[in-house]
Amino acid sequence: MRPQSRLTFPRSLHPGAWWLWAIGLAAAASRTQNPVPLLLILAVAGLVVSARRSTAPWAKSYGAFLKLALVIIAVRIVFQALLSTGSQGPTVLFTLPEVPMPEGSGLKLGGEVTLEAVLRAFYEGLQLAVILCCIGAANSLGSARRLLRYVPGALYEIGVACVIALTFAPQLVTDAQRVREAHRLRGRKTRGLGSLKRLAMPVLEGALEHSVDLAAAMDSRGYGRTTDDSRVSRRLTGVLVFGGLLGVCVGVYGLLDGTTSSWLGLPMLLAGSVIAAAGIAVGGRRTGRTRYRPDPWALPEWLVAGCGVTAAVAMFVNVAVAPEELYLATVVMVPPVPTIAVLGILVAMLPAVLAPPLPVVRAPRPLEVAA
Repeated sequence: MRPQSRLTFPRSLHPGAWWLWAIGLAAAASRTQNPVPLLLILAVAGLVVSARRSTAPWAKSYGAFLKLALVIIAVRIVFQALLSTGSQGPTVLFTLPEVPMPEGSGLKLGGEVTLEAVLRAFYEGLQLAVILCCIGAANSLGSARRLLRYVPGALYEIGVACVIALTFAPQLVTDAQRVREAHRLRGRKTRGLGSLKRLAMPVLEGALEHSVDLAAAMDSRGYGRTTDDSRVSRRLTGVLVFGGLLGVCVGVYGLLDGTTSSWLGLPMLLAGSVIAAAGIAVGGRRTGRTRYRPDPWALPEWLVAGCGVTAAVAMFVNVAVAPEELYLATVVMVPPVPTIAVLGILVAMLPAVLAPPLPVVRAPRPLEVAA
């Protein structure tokens, strides 16, 4: 039998690789309101999730994020239809009963609903929905609990808060399935608004209880215990981390706002990242941590993370080369196709093949169970 290579050997991919891949797709989605690349990102995320998600209960959370994304789009369109004005487009679809508003307030409730306003609301809601689905894909592919092992020791308090937040949504889906199945076995209806009242409270309570139990278990096992350290070291850590995060915030603002000086963009972001990393490294000495069976970071992890970064870089390049393809000045029925961005997003689809297959869990035989 031929030995399997590292690319095809069944194992679980490092969760950090999946999160970097998803963050790259989310960054690409944040730079455009063109529905063509947004829908392509949504399709790529769904394809990779269906090809590489595990059988764990938290891996089924992508469907819940997708339903929430549809709700966001619908709410955005409804609010736009209620508050739209005729100045947003000449094509009137229908007219709603209008409620008089004070003059000079700039508000309008009801009235004419234009096609251009509805399409603009759809594009804006689709952008937020796609970013949310990228986070859902990361939750389905990369375990938040496994990712917590690699949080720097200086950020263990933030790590505990993040793992509670990240495990709440997947656990919410798992508890919803469990409660719905229990109601179905008791002969109760599981569809409609009447069943929603019976499902909401047990599901929310169970998901929150599991997240808090996880935090308590981490604390009981000594997670985040600190060693004795000098006052100078603690102050140095605080100054470095705070200064670095401040530089990162200024750098991100400089990148998003093109009217500011050039030194407020990428140079400030890099300098802030370096200073913050130094502060985290100094603060990490206060915690003594060991890792049991750490996840490997090999060639598949680099390839998966690189595919997500490629999608983000291609989108940023397309913004610099042809911004009119990504920021639509006027709402048109047939939006343009940004070639560079589309090619980068298609590269992000490769983890469906490049990521190693998951190990097959063999069911025990009857004789083994009896033994």
